[in-house]
Amino acid sequence: MATVHEPTVVGVAHFNAAEDAAALRGAMKGFGTDEDAIIEILTSRSNAQRQAISQAFTLEYGRDIIEDLKSELGGHFEDVIVALMLPPAEYLCKELHHCMEGMGTDEKVLVEILCTRTKKEIAEIVEAYERLYNRPLAEHMCSETSGDFRRLLTLIVTGARDEEAGVDQARAAEAAQQLYDAGEAKWGTDEEIFNKILAHESFGQLRAIFEEYKNIAGRTIEQAIKAEIAGELSEALSAIVECVENQAAWFAQRLRDAMQGLGTDDRTLIRIVVSRSERDLAAIKREYEVLYDKTLGSEVRGETSGDYRKALIALLGPA
Repeated sequence: MATVHEPTVVGVAHFNAAEDAAALRGAMKGFGTDEDAIIEILTSRSNAQRQAISQAFTLEYGRDIIEDLKSELGGHFEDVIVALMLPPAEYLCKELHHCMEGMGTDEKVLVEILCTRTKKEIAEIVEAYERLYNRPLAEHMCSETSGDFRRLLTLIVTGARDEEAGVDQARAAEAAQQLYDAGEAKWGTDEEIFNKILAHESFGQLRAIFEEYKNIAGRTIEQAIKAEIAGELSEALSAIVECVENQAAWFAQRLRDAMQGLGTDDRTLIRIVVSRSERDLAAIKREYEVLYDKTLGSEVRGETSGDYRKALIALLGPA
């Protein structure tokens, strides 16, 4: 996966944490809350700058800025602002924990967070998860998933991916042949081979493997996965393949799904907009328009309202 760096939020140049903390305190103190001031400050600062504001706020006022924001705001607007204030790995840990708690597990969220991150990001999430919940992420995940899907996620979470090695074309051809032999070339599928290759190889190496696969099989690896493998494992492997080929387009599709049908999946909408805003949200916006002939901004406007809408639109950046 070519890591596209096209953020919509880059922080401000002449940053002063104490000034921002004072402005936010002013926006929350007294009668009524100045939501516009909160949106303007927090959607234009980088996460590192927000952490500095948080520290300055505690230092100056002896208060927790997240608690103060929660007491002043509500609904999905509060969700966006709190998501912005958390360190990125902690925010994703909260989302992972939420999707596994209670009855049933939301496998789509596990796939979205774990199958699309780099080895370094996964390591940060694993470290933060144990610190926050006093239990290893792998252990919690294993209790909530099963079979080959569980095995794939476990490989990813334990940092199996090799991101150090460069691209080796001969090895790529070999791996492509192994995938072909494990799937289309035989009766039944050897999912273990798919897991091993797709969880271990770097995204650059996977791109070379998928090219070779097309030469051998005469169709794409994605078509093979959809034909040979079912259920959550199929979704997880497809997510890895699509992110290797065009990560921004994969996230654009997730956003589209979150806004289609009955009611909006606000949690997914917020999570993607917030977690990609300093990475590749500008690229996601572009892919969205290519895929759906509509701007992401216009879709978000149609599905949200009030301060919640204002905050998301601010994070999306100029149209």
